Amino acid sequence: MAASGASPLPPTLPAPSPLSRAEGFVWLTARVLEQRRFAYHFLGGGADPVETALTAYRNEDEGYGHALEPDLRGPVSRPLHAAHALRVLDSIGRCGGQRVERLCRYLTAVSTPEGALPAVLPGRRDCPAAPFVPIVATPPSDLLATGPVVGLLHRNEVWHAWLFRATDFCWRAVESLDTSHPYEVEAAVAFLDSAPDRSRAQAVADRLGRTVRAQRLAVLDPDRPEAFPVAPGYAPGEHRFPYDFARTPDSLARAWFTDEEMARALDFLAAEQREDGGWPVRRHPSAPGTDLECRPMATIEALLALRAHGRSVTVA
Repeated sequence: MAASGASPLPPTLPAPSPLSRAEGFVWLTARVLEQRRFAYHFLGGGADPVETALTAYRNEDEGYGHALEPDLRGPVSRPLHAAHALRVLDSIGRCGGQRVERLCRYLTAVSTPEGALPAVLPGRRDCPAAPFVPIVATPPSDLLATGPVVGLLHRNEVWHAWLFRATDFCWRAVESLDTSHPYEVEAAVAFLDSAPDRSRAQAVADRLGRTVRAQRLAVLDPDRPEAFPVAPGYAPGEHRFPYDFARTPDSLARAWFTDEEMARALDFLAAEQREDGGWPVRRHPSAPGTDLECRPMATIEALLALRAHGRSVTVA
């Protein structure tokens, strides 16, 4: 009991939750699109504002540009922007209808002779891009660009003529992967998780998982990152973890990792939240503002991954 006349001790305030800390970071730093996405996923916001914010990045050719994917600067449409747009639409349950039909027409127009997508398009060399997606005169078909797009369209039961040859390309690409790098594996998983032939997808995923472990493409012990080499061309410390491949528990990639390995990775992910409330970006920024634009995206993805795998983000 406090002594007579003494002021009572102030009540102890609860520590802010990861979500509340992240919310402050998003309001301070994020683009309108990421603000709307955060509100949708964590604050009960609607899908319409997300879709409206995404529309600002759409071009007259029905593709997306204007640094929607922050590493690709400039106004012109690019296939990697299209994949980003589809991920946003899928996350709010709007990956269908006329908007996606128009986007499929854009995909058809920019496809390679194989019917797949290049990572970037030739021509506009005046628009800067990240070093890992150089602009060349005749860009090849790329699983990194094609796999996530095809997977998302199948996931949402979108049927368009473009999908037939693009799906065939993805099967050839994933079934021929003997060596790979983490981002390519993530693109393969994005395709396999929604590919219509589930037994075929399971067989390919099993083999790909053995490749990931044999080549040490995922950090299985966050306390020993030096035991898992960074892929050639990646930035120092640009590791990938089990949750990067298995973003949800029902992903085919979840079977690649033991419960203990996934738990350690999720503990590491939760501890990665910075004092400002956001999560870090591991790759080198390609432009002065890229890191600032990417961190709110990384923060939303971290919270979604933790929640999907059963970790609370609302309790400190």
